[in-house]
Amino acid sequence: MPRFRRGFDVEQAHDWLSRRDRRLGTWMKRLGPIAAQPGWSTSFDPVDALARAILFQQLSGKAASTIVGRVEVAIGSARLHADTLGRVDDAALRVCGVSGNKTLALRDLARREAAGEIPDLRRMSVMEHDAIIDALVPIRGIGRWTVEMMLMFRLGRPDILPVDDLGIRKGAQRVDKAETLPTPKALLARGERWGPYRTYASLYLWRIADFSVAAKEATRRSQE
Repeated sequence: MPRFRRGFDVEQAHDWLSRRDRRLGTWMKRLGPIAAQPGWSTSFDPVDALARAILFQQLSGKAASTIVGRVEVAIGSARLHADTLGRVDDAALRVCGVSGNKTLALRDLARREAAGEIPDLRRMSVMEHDAIIDALVPIRGIGRWTVEMMLMFRLGRPDILPVDDLGIRKGAQRVDKAETLPTPKALLARGERWGPYRTYASLYLWRIADFSVAAKEATRRSQE
């Protein structure tokens, strides 16, 4: 059974993509290399990560961090799991600022963890990324995009393209100088050229979507 390593050779990915796609390669040269993501070498607990993803949904980072901190105090642990979340009732979670829908999602996550339905890191290391998506999206409050972010930034899978992500679509539109945003289906087809390093292409597409002359000038001044 193959074992998937966490992360990939970004220099190899950079060389491959810059030769494979001239338009993207022009932007890559303009923006410079993107380093390996720090999360690839950091151990994490998938259940805890999913619980935090649920709590962060549709909130600013500051507001979500405040709520997470309150939950950690309420359960007496920095680890969000079935056993620790079980220490508080729904009313206590509401006092922490957790909405009713998110409480239901956390309870569903805890139930599935207790039933052995959530793969741990060891199991994930031998699972194809589509199998990981299939295992996690049935959890209430967890969609494909959330799992794709875990695959990209925590598990370091090299060939993930979140075609529903608005930033990714804007970046692709800018690369191709298109008048309209590509549909997810069109982007999926366009991304065939970037395999097997669609994750690395995605990192560039986000930066391309956010790029502005002002940002470039500010970076240049900071290096002087």
